[in-house]
Amino acid sequence: MEEEQKVKLYGMWASTYVKRVEVALRAKGIAYEYIEEDLSNKSQALLQYNPVHNKVPVLVHNGKPITESSIILEYIDETWKQAPRLLPDDPYQRAKVRFWASFIQQQLFEGVSQVITRGGEAHEKAIGELLEKMNIFEEEMKKLLPNGVSVIEVQNLGLLDILVGAVFSPYKAREEVAGVQILDPEKNPLILSWVTAWNQLTTVHELLPPHDKIVGLLQFVRKTALGSSG
Repeated sequence: MEEEQKVKLYGMWASTYVKRVEVALRAKGIAYEYIEEDLSNKSQALLQYNPVHNKVPVLVHNGKPITESSIILEYIDETWKQAPRLLPDDPYQRAKVRFWASFIQQQLFEGVSQVITRGGEAHEKAIGELLEKMNIFEEEMKKLLPNGVSVIEVQNLGLLDILVGAVFSPYKAREEVAGVQILDPEKNPLILSWVTAWNQLTTVHELLPPHDKIVGLLQFVRKTALGSSG
């Protein structure tokens, strides 16, 4: 029975999707076993638990796998109901959080990825589109969070904290590789203070990979993407 209750997380050190899940587990005080995956030589366990996408993260609880980080986060929140609650109880507030969670993933994270992987005119276009979307997000978050975000407390950690933090915490490495400023203190003060507060959380700080290691990986990703498109 003890083995059945064990929580396992299959991940990869640089994956922001995995970091989201790890922070949620740690914030709620859930003990788990972390299994690092070599994505160039995936384990049979990963292929068995996620036969559709063969990707991390995969959370295994009671011997049953849950895949996709957004689904895993909701599963964690519904299964372990202790603080912090990642989603509000109120249906309307929950819907608003889900909307912005989708925006962060589909617009901001994908936009950042395109800035890293595109070159030439496509790169310039990706930068312009990303900055425009970030300005929209900044202004809308000012309405949602009129007092800003200068401090994040683990017991009050929410889904948007996790997503904003995970997506933008390595922004300095991305700026270095892409050769462009992604977070502008004048145009995006709320997002920047939000990310700064996130990076100062002990729970988060313990999980942050070294800057140089992230830069090295992103340089490889960019070189590979530009080489394949050239």
